Amino acid sequence: MARMAKLDRLLTLVNALHDTSDGLTLDEMAETIGADRRTAERLRDVIRLHFDLEELADDRRKRFRIVGSLRRVFTRPNAAEIAAVQEAAAAARRSGAAQAPLLESLAEKVKGALDDREKRRLDPDLEPLVRLQRHHVPAGPALTVSHEVLAQVQGAIMAGACVEFDYLRDGASEASWRRVIPAGLIHGPVTYLIGQIPGSEREPVPYRLDRMSAVRISNQPGCAAEDWDLDAWMGRSFGIWREDGHDIVLRVCPEAAPRAREWRFHPAQVFEEEEGGELLVRFHSGGLRELAEHLFTWGGDVAIVAPEDLREMMRERLAAGQGALGDVRPELSQSDGRENS
Repeated sequence: MARMAKLDRLLTLVNALHDTSDGLTLDEMAETIGADRRTAERLRDVIRLHFDLEELADDRRKRFRIVGSLRRVFTRPNAAEIAAVQEAAAAARRSGAAQAPLLESLAEKVKGALDDREKRRLDPDLEPLVRLQRHHVPAGPALTVSHEVLAQVQGAIMAGACVEFDYLRDGASEASWRRVIPAGLIHGPVTYLIGQIPGSEREPVPYRLDRMSAVRISNQPGCAAEDWDLDAWMGRSFGIWREDGHDIVLRVCPEAAPRAREWRFHPAQVFEEEEGGELLVRFHSGGLRELAEHLFTWGGDVAIVAPEDLREMMRERLAAGQGALGDVRPELSQSDGRENS
């Protein structure tokens, strides 16, 4: 009951400091909660940690009041949250992500909603957090996607309509018209629209936003099916490109096993301990080329057990990699599953 009494006094004082327009002295605070001045001082210090407690001077006495609504205290962002949004926006801009303008706009709105008092309070903490935090932006495509393209696709999703556009496939000299049901957007170094042909039983396929032009919301209705699962669709491939799935089995050497246990090869991966400390990794997935190229990063610590198609793909990528030495430039295979690249 003693704890409840302390909490009751604290909440009573919070409400009293919020409701007053002239502020309360320490003596008035003590009277409000039925306690001594020292208790009122301790509770005031606790309240100051969590609320904007304004200090007023009145005939050499200090008065205190809580500024703003109580609800705002619990919805107001802190310095770490604002810094996280700002850096996410900056990283998106550095990587050329299609969502960069949206994140930048959100960051400005969050800061713009703060009043001058809140800005002065946050600035000392915000400045070093913004200056000393960065997202790592790895080497990758440097693409430009018009914000209007993304807005049209998102507008079609919200309107439950198809999206129409002209699409320039890799190697094509002219763009071709498309009308698809927008089944999803996948953001990353490259942003993809996952589109399904209306009335077709074919699986949706990816379209790169940077290769789309004349994008517009169609007059034809088009919504993804109620049982459509974008996460499940993505999980059927190691990367973005689509092909028939394979039962993948990888063997990790004992020295690399601890690292592999903390690695996500695939959302549905299963680990199996082997004798001698080796580790088997199993999952079902397509995207053999992307998987083979990823295995280069393990430096030989991960061996391909199955399928043979993945072993053959690795042989092909090893041969292609010889070109980096400048001694040979083998002809590269075009069978990489990139139907809409």
